[in-house]
Amino acid sequence: MTALQRKRRIKRSAEDIIVDVVVHLVTFLLLVATIYPFWYVIVLSLNDGVDALRGGIYFWPRKFTFANYEQFLGDPKWIDAIFISVAKTLVGTGLTILFTCLVAYGLSTDGLVFRKFYSIILLICMYFSGGLIPYYLTLRTYGLLNKFWVYVIPPMFSTYYCMLAMSFFREHPPALAESARLDGAGEITIFLRIIMPLSKPLLATLGLFAAVSQWNAWSDTAFFAPSNPGLRSLAFLMRGVIVQNQVDTSSRVAMMKAAQYSATTATSIQMAAMIIAVLPIMCVYPFLQKHFVKGIMLGAVKG
Repeated sequence: MTALQRKRRIKRSAEDIIVDVVVHLVTFLLLVATIYPFWYVIVLSLNDGVDALRGGIYFWPRKFTFANYEQFLGDPKWIDAIFISVAKTLVGTGLTILFTCLVAYGLSTDGLVFRKFYSIILLICMYFSGGLIPYYLTLRTYGLLNKFWVYVIPPMFSTYYCMLAMSFFREHPPALAESARLDGAGEITIFLRIIMPLSKPLLATLGLFAAVSQWNAWSDTAFFAPSNPGLRSLAFLMRGVIVQNQVDTSSRVAMMKAAQYSATTATSIQMAAMIIAVLPIMCVYPFLQKHFVKGIMLGAVKG
């Protein structure tokens, strides 16, 4: 190594060190800003609720307890809400993927009559809606109000998901479907046995989007199933607790007096509910991440 090369290496290394320090520092700050709120919720959920009202808890529980989770899981209201959320997420996600992909596959076929007209109508529907009142009247006409099916039938088709699926299906070689038709396969057989098995990235993307939307939805319970206590979802009950806490925090002393005979408060139970509500998505996402990223890139770049 010559002296000139050594000098260039030393100069380049000094610049790299500065850049690396800045990049690592910014990345660390972003990591802390992202993870700390979630960690803080975990800490509060594992701390005595009355003790947490005194404040001063930042990194670990000051008075460790599982009372918040015990009371949360021991309340039939919350257990029923978890069951409703799980049921509507599983059924709603499956139906959304199936019917959205069916429509998208049909619209992505060149032989469909009036395909461009249908695509224009679909695009208009994606940007313009009739509003909440006509939507409510439609659901009432079909007798879906205060019934479980109000959670899964209206979102069975999504215009945005359909656009994403159409751009994905157009990338499949037409020869696959043509060869299957020559062998006597029908369109349903082609769709279920050829197209869908080749669309795992798309299915993972749509599944994650639909599942998160169903799991976090609270407005459907508030607007379309308000008079049926058995259909209240976890997100709806959590929002009720949040609104109650915003009213109750105006008098911290009153809260401490009201909770002096219990180790839990509405806030501490809410923290436990938040952790339990986030866990399913956190457990599912790592298994879908690879397909999810691939599906998003295909829909964005090749669409």
